Amino acid sequence: MNLLAVENLGKNFGERILFEGLSFGLSKGDKVALIANNGTGKSSMLKILAGQDSADEGEVIFRNECKISYLSQDAIFDDRLTINELINSAHNKISILVKDYEKAVEDHSKEGNAQSEKLVEELTAKMEQENAWDYQRRSEQILSKFNINNLQQKVGALSGGQKKRLSLALLLLENADILLLDEPTNHLDISMIEWLEKFLQQQNITVLMVTHDRYFLERVCNNIMELEGGNLYHHKGNFSYFLEKRSERESNFDVEIGKAQKLMKKELEWIRRSPKARTTKSKARIDNFDKIKKKASSKRITQELNIDVKMDRMGGKILELKNIKKSFGDLTILDGFDYTFKKGERIGILGKNGVGKSTFLNIITGRENPDSGKINVGETINYGYFTQGGLDTDEDRRVITVLKDIAEFIVMSDKRKVSASQLLEHFMFTPEMQFTEVKRLSGGERRRLYLLTVLMKNPNFLILDEPTNDLDLLTLTKLEEFLLQYKGCLILVSHDRFFMDKLTEHLFVFTGNGEIEDHYCTYSEYREKEIAQEKEFKKIQHLEKQNSKVKAPKKKLSFNDQYEYNNLEKEIQDLEKEKSELESNIQIPNIELAEIMEKSERLGVVIDLIDEKEMRWMELDDI
Repeated sequence: MNLLAVENLGKNFGERILFEGLSFGLSKGDKVALIANNGTGKSSMLKILAGQDSADEGEVIFRNECKISYLSQDAIFDDRLTINELINSAHNKISILVKDYEKAVEDHSKEGNAQSEKLVEELTAKMEQENAWDYQRRSEQILSKFNINNLQQKVGALSGGQKKRLSLALLLLENADILLLDEPTNHLDISMIEWLEKFLQQQNITVLMVTHDRYFLERVCNNIMELEGGNLYHHKGNFSYFLEKRSERESNFDVEIGKAQKLMKKELEWIRRSPKARTTKSKARIDNFDKIKKKASSKRITQELNIDVKMDRMGGKILELKNIKKSFGDLTILDGFDYTFKKGERIGILGKNGVGKSTFLNIITGRENPDSGKINVGETINYGYFTQGGLDTDEDRRVITVLKDIAEFIVMSDKRKVSASQLLEHFMFTPEMQFTEVKRLSGGERRRLYLLTVLMKNPNFLILDEPTNDLDLLTLTKLEEFLLQYKGCLILVSHDRFFMDKLTEHLFVFTGNGEIEDHYCTYSEYREKEIAQEKEFKKIQHLEKQNSKVKAPKKKLSFNDQYEYNNLEKEIQDLEKEKSELESNIQIPNIELAEIMEKSERLGVVIDLIDEKEMRWMELDDI
């Protein structure tokens, strides 16, 4: 079922054209990612589709009564409301519908007339249409998953990350036909991202998203739209398929250009030899030469990010932390932490939001003092600290001025001196963009500028706190290449699992209450062990509950729990059937590799869903 059609969409800011002539559609169940470099208009396109901005040309057509929910990069709420008041306000239509239904049922039980009966029937139909019967359980589940527990807290007291999580939770509760998500994984910890992945994998959910998270792209999306050079390329498949097809397209383009250049050389020789008198045939050949020349002269316009800066010399002594303790009231962040950093060490930091990861980094860099303990920093250590807060500067200033305040010239790794302007060009800031005010940059462009201001100080100890937020895939890839070659110490806090896997093999895992676990492995290896332990723990819990059943009287299931329990058995049966079919299909002789990959990926999802639903069924069955 087609839900959305976009025809010849265009948007510009003055002389700067973001995009033009873009056409695409969305059908029910599509999970589409829009991939493009920073500053090319990805967020602007989502705002146009959400009705929060207007296009300069083109048309956006929705199917009748199609409902849209939009997650922006920056959540905007009434700061005077509590979270509970916001959830029950007009912001959430389903919450209002449930209240209206409950009141209508109550009124009908008192009055019992035809008018009240008709109203109950109408609201019952709407409840069915909005799948609102299960609203209370779903709202509790989703709010809990995003760590939103104190519903009496004022929205104005929330951090930017907490507001983003609240915005995402409210959006998922709206039960819309199309979800428009702009960087949905920003400010989420890894467990939240994994839950969101499974939620969006449901077949009835339709998504158009902008995200840099490659594991998320790989596991959620079945379509990729790539905006490059003003053209929109469609790839029906996941992120791996997109990378393969993009590489093929670029290779084919280069081959075509090579052929055209050879043919142009041959035709040019003919034109130089041919007589001045022109026959009809020779005129046609000359006209064709112009087309060949145009083709031969065309080229792929690609901006290359060049991260190449000098690192200060590092001495023998790096950083020693001895018996470090830090608390905020009853919240313990560090409880006697000891560690001595070695040259070239690369450590990833994991932990849920609020356990103190950023506080730990602030203590290391001297921005915050520990309650007790000793910190010994080597004399040659030069920190480069990329914080979550981003670039702290007057937004009316020009990009070039921000850099010149740090240094007019910078020494590169090969000892060359380059000007601030040349360095900006290395970071894909054209001469025109260098004189742009900071406030006019996109979110990704600001992050790229901030990264440059950190690296140009030639640090030998890099600390990156969520560096991947809002950066495009090109910037991320180049940053990874730079960090793989970087010889200094690296501490990385990131929810981007691909980024973490590629750059670290040693993890500090903040588990809460001041405890930090030390694991010498990649993130994926750590997560596999953690999942296996969780499953084993749940099985033990289930056995213990089974053994205690005879001693404890059974509780009665609530209406919502009973509704869920009745449906779970059928859902598990359907998933088991799909699992068997997928296992059989993978064994079919001569099956295409792309199809094997697609079915294998779905098989992994189905197995995880079976485990999850069986555990939930056992919990309800125990009650």
